[in-house]
Amino acid sequence: MNRRDFMTKAGIGGLALGSGLAASSAAQARAQFKWKMVTTWPKNFPGLGTGAEYLAKLIGEMSGGRISVKVYGAKELVPAFEVFDAVSRGTAEMGHGAAYYWKGKVPAAQFFAAMPFGMTAQEFNGWIYHGGGQALWDEVYAPFGVVGMPSGNTGVQMGGWFNREITSLADMKGLKMRIPGLGGEVLKRLGGTPVNLPGGELYTALTSGTIDATEFVGPYNDLAFGLYKAAKYYYYPGFHEPGTCLEAIVNKTALQTLPKDLQAIVKNACKVANQDMLAEFTARNPSALKQLTEQHGVQLRAYPADVTKALREVSVEVVADVAKEDALSKKVYDAYSAFLNASRAYTDISELAYLKARDE
Repeated sequence: MNRRDFMTKAGIGGLALGSGLAASSAAQARAQFKWKMVTTWPKNFPGLGTGAEYLAKLIGEMSGGRISVKVYGAKELVPAFEVFDAVSRGTAEMGHGAAYYWKGKVPAAQFFAAMPFGMTAQEFNGWIYHGGGQALWDEVYAPFGVVGMPSGNTGVQMGGWFNREITSLADMKGLKMRIPGLGGEVLKRLGGTPVNLPGGELYTALTSGTIDATEFVGPYNDLAFGLYKAAKYYYYPGFHEPGTCLEAIVNKTALQTLPKDLQAIVKNACKVANQDMLAEFTARNPSALKQLTEQHGVQLRAYPADVTKALREVSVEVVADVAKEDALSKKVYDAYSAFLNASRAYTDISELAYLKARDE
């Protein structure tokens, strides 16, 4: 009888424990999470700002409203270049920006935005999703308690807006140009002065003479900013940003607090937003360029051959120098370079060969 009583009580206890766990699981499934997303872009700025809004909308819809994300433009909650710190501290659960903005904190971060004469958008996505790049990105951001993920790509950008014509390499000397990341270091080594400014300040800086030139993204974004009113010479190609990844930065604790299904939703929403932004820029850049040249009198120019040659040669040196910053930068540089070299061999006989054949 004692044994029978024990088993009965144990069964009741097990049922109670099971019921408690089920109730706890059900409560977690019903939990609502209110997140803030801070961005480096002006609120609802075409392509970039709207890309952040689209990501927030996706997360809300895919989660059935269990996660709501409120988006803040640059300066609404924190300044543009304090987004990384805000997410790291937990002031906001998410951020949206570009990894090269954080090079002062962690030099290796630059590899997860854009490298001069580096990977295209397709190649970069291949490296991140299937070539070990995401694991390295996680390692780079781990000390800061954040996770970085691709959440948009501009594709190949333009070289920038200039208030005077560039006819030779000599014209780069003394040039004050807004150009962030490693592209800025390339300009510096060619005798120019790189300036780092948020997108919202470019038009004023260019019209006031604070800078002589600026790059931003490409026709779609640049038209929206009205940069054609401040400079008429529009140069290509964007050697410094051949496939710029925009990142979602997520506070690691906030992400791990979510149930597993919501964690998967956040990660996959970033993937959808990543693909969508590249598609949007691909669709909108051609008509925006036509509008700039035909309606606003913008003069489209290719960099002179000697300028392109010098940019390429110095870019190789600049990127290699990042590897000397620390052991982690060297590790990421080696992995990035190995993937780029392997992918270039195929890209040359596929994408590049096809484009040349199509345009002949």
